[in-house]
Amino acid sequence: MSIRVKRAYETPTKSDGYRVLVDRVWPRGVKKEQLRLDAWLKPLAPSTTLRKWFGHDLAKWTEFKRRYFRELTERNGDVRELRKKAKRERVTLVFAAKDTEFNNAVALREYLQKGHSE
Repeated sequence: MSIRVKRAYETPTKSDGYRVLVDRVWPRGVKKEQLRLDAWLKPLAPSTTLRKWFGHDLAKWTEFKRRYFRELTERNGDVRELRKKAKRERVTLVFAAKDTEFNNAVALREYLQKGHSE
């Protein structure tokens, strides 16, 4: 399974494969054609309540992932489809957060790779 994460502000490349935006909100200042997305999977983004609660506070990272994984379990159909896609081709999860290590795309990649909810 090949899953990458990449900021929306980085230049898309052919090696990205299937590019999917995994944020609930469109990245500020980025035009649609700049992102070159194959999909925008809003249902796989953390709920607004969870996103605001986390607020990119690293002290909350472990709890954020636990809560987010619970939300993802409820969206099993979307997760299953993305996982199937990642088994066939490279998938790049596109996100807007400044923090490249602790964000929803990183957590979603972990969730997909560990096979949660299968």
